[in-house]
Amino acid sequence: MTRLSYQYVVIRCVPRVDREEFLNVGVVLYCQATDYLAVAWRVDRDRLSATFPALDMDAVCAALDFVEGVCVGDERGGEAASAPISQRFGFLKAPRSTVLQPGPVHGGVTTDPARQLEHLLEKLVG
Repeated sequence: MTRLSYQYVVIRCVPRVDREEFLNVGVVLYCQATDYLAVAWRVDRDRLSATFPALDMDAVCAALDFVEGVCVGDERGGEAASAPISQRFGFLKAPRSTVLQPGPVHGGVTTDPARQLEHLLEKLVG
């Protein structure tokens, strides 16, 4: 089995940037060797609303849908979706001051990027 290197970022929901409090809501995984770029996300509305009562859950889901559009390269991702895969990952991992923020870039090796993404979602998001 071929071991493939990959990079990933955890997508954090950060409603109040000034407080630096967040909950993990997704993972973006990029494997250059297979041109694989995907996001897996899960919004636990009860947990988020308990932690951030004023948070607009629909806006969070819409932002995550945008991330998914960038990954798959369709119209949901706007102009960023038309870039090559490596640039799309670069766009998604770039720091920003919005309600969704990427964490630091991490890496690893896997034989199956899609299965690794699901594993990371379970481990890091729940």
